[in-house]
Amino acid sequence: MEKAVQQMPKKNLLSSQIDLSKFEKATEEEKRQQDVMSESTTFFKDGMKRLMKNPLAVGSMIFLILVVLVIIFAPMVVPYDYASINTVNGVRDKGAKNMKPFEYSEMELEYMAQGGYVFPHIMGTDEQCRDYFMRVVYGTRVSLSVGLVASVMVLIIGLLYGSISGYFGGKVDLVMMRIVDIIYSLPDLLMVILLSVVLQATLGTALEGTIFARLGSNLIALFVVYALLYWVGMARLVRGQILTIKNNDYVLAAKATGAKSGRIIKKHIIPNCISVIFISTALQVPSAIFTESYLSFLGLGVANPMPSLGSLANYARGGLNSYPYKLLFPAIVIILIVLSFNLLGDGLRDAFDPKLKK
Repeated sequence: MEKAVQQMPKKNLLSSQIDLSKFEKATEEEKRQQDVMSESTTFFKDGMKRLMKNPLAVGSMIFLILVVLVIIFAPMVVPYDYASINTVNGVRDKGAKNMKPFEYSEMELEYMAQGGYVFPHIMGTDEQCRDYFMRVVYGTRVSLSVGLVASVMVLIIGLLYGSISGYFGGKVDLVMMRIVDIIYSLPDLLMVILLSVVLQATLGTALEGTIFARLGSNLIALFVVYALLYWVGMARLVRGQILTIKNNDYVLAAKATGAKSGRIIKKHIIPNCISVIFISTALQVPSAIFTESYLSFLGLGVANPMPSLGSLANYARGGLNSYPYKLLFPAIVIILIVLSFNLLGDGLRDAFDPKLKK
């Protein structure tokens, strides 16, 4: 009997063990679906595809892109300056004080009656006859620049520090984390005030004639504080992720093949922490904008006459009862920018976190 089974053709032997009637040929639609599913993709493309399906994240990106376009091209279109008094046909218009949105002064009305053209004041003017729309535009430019520069500084320092601490572990991790604990105990607002005073005394004359003089020592102190203090949160997040990843099989296999520590961190560990890095960086931008805004509100922001959204809100307090729109415009811009970055950060987390794939 055994010899007979061995002598049977393999096809007949397989047919005797499997009921072929239960199998059906794939339809054309199933074949096309298999072709689509087998398309090669990358981690970034896959994440961006899921991100584009999030309407809140897409709306936030569109709004932020529009804000960037406005702050870049508005100074090319609007014939006013953020620091100069309003002029009409080359003559200073000292009567254009505290005008409402789209309101014209007497000199402007006379010039328009003579056939001239006057570009409207979209958000009115301030107490020094300066166009308020251009001050909000430049204030948004300063606040966004502060947020982006600060977040990049936090990303670079925190990513490097957290990667080294989490990967090597042991005494290295113990010493580095104690340094982080010490930095956590330092009051950031007090450090900004102290550094502002020190930099004003030491760099006050050296900064004259440079772009840093327009920003002021207070803003430079804010950048220094971000480089010294605010990266610790990013470092802790990256360290925690690396501690859970570094013992995975693919990392151990890379070590067994003789890969260097730097290559393992760059090629195997950091790409698996990318979701945490994205969300933390995206949320760091509104945090930096808000920090700069409340420091400018306290008088510790950019130097006059350079505006920021926080300094504009601070100046608007004096005429709040008479000119509430002066506080409304910068406050709305701050709220929308911070909200957009928060929604975009949530969308990036949902799109690039492998654990949240459906």
